[in-house]
Amino acid sequence: MGNDFGGGDRTLYLTNGGTEVFVDVLMLAVSELADTLWEHRFAALLCRQDQSAMGRGAVGFDLEDIDWGRSPRERDAAKDFVLRVLDLALRRHRWDELGYDPPFIENSLRRYREMVEAFVPAGVDADERGPFLFPTPEEAATAMCVRHRVLSAPAWWEDCVFCLSNR
Repeated sequence: MGNDFGGGDRTLYLTNGGTEVFVDVLMLAVSELADTLWEHRFAALLCRQDQSAMGRGAVGFDLEDIDWGRSPRERDAAKDFVLRVLDLALRRHRWDELGYDPPFIENSLRRYREMVEAFVPAGVDADERGPFLFPTPEEAATAMCVRHRVLSAPAWWEDCVFCLSNR
């Protein structure tokens, strides 16, 4: 069992262990870069991929499920942010703090970056959002775990992805 992360006609399948590493390295990067409300909403989406909270094999999302913004300018800015998060993760940002060596995740990050780069975001009307898709502004990950210095989404739980995996 594993998890799918889709975009357009592509899918990145990750084992449960691969998903855990994917989320860990992306949380380190998104926590460094998130500044705007949209960026904190994207961070909350990544928090929702934590299998320690959501269940193994029960996470993943499609790029089509993200509210990229109403205008082309907003969509371009959002896509640029996701690419910057992936680029920072690919530069091994804070990986020395993981407590393990993730040698195989770089290929998955590259493949996912290619998916995002090729994806053409479309505006999503709020009425089209499903109940468990892109987090609302009220659900944005704005809390920071003091111990691990990563964003968390207190709308679902108070612990960050690293606190939850160390229980």
